[in-house]
Amino acid sequence: MASSPAVIVLAAGKGARFEGMQHKLEQSLDGSTVLGRTLRQVIASQINVVVVTTARLAAVARAHVAARDVVVLPEVGSAGSDGLGMGYSIGAGVSARPDATGWLVLPGDMPLVQPATLLSVARELAHHAVVYAQHKGRRGHPVGFSAELYSELVALEGDEGARRLVARYAAFGVEVDDPGVLIDVDTQADLESTRRLVSKARVS
Repeated sequence: MASSPAVIVLAAGKGARFEGMQHKLEQSLDGSTVLGRTLRQVIASQINVVVVTTARLAAVARAHVAARDVVVLPEVGSAGSDGLGMGYSIGAGVSARPDATGWLVLPGDMPLVQPATLLSVARELAHHAVVYAQHKGRRGHPVGFSAELYSELVALEGDEGARRLVARYAAFGVEVDDPGVLIDVDTQADLESTRRLVSKARVS
């Protein structure tokens, strides 16, 4: 829908810090996978979603969203992958939803971010060029960008992501009661900690 924002879920990184044969986003979590749970949270917000990923993880993404909502990039380090990285992934996601009123960037390894948090950040894009979620004053994800930044977002490349944009514009922090905005799954220890948090939340 042209009158609404979109969430860009970044799932094209190599996850090099995670030890194991499987990619960290393929790890089991809460009856799904790390990426699958992240997508379930986004879907629950009812905000449009586009997943930027690689061929390896495309099937995991398509188990949760329509094929048209999955953008497949070459693996970093493979032939034809020069210039790829987080910045390029963001640009590819924005290009796939050019009519959105803004874009929320969410790493695929952040499965605890709550749907209400996504909605809170999305609402503020009507008033600010750059918006980010924060918990107890600590900056986290998602980071949102308004439609006026389209041309700069689609030009991103390499691994720097959107740091320069965030630094250039007055970014607005939305305080949320959601520690998940600070929690990503980079290591096996992170995964075990996240599994414990999910189990605890299910019991309480």
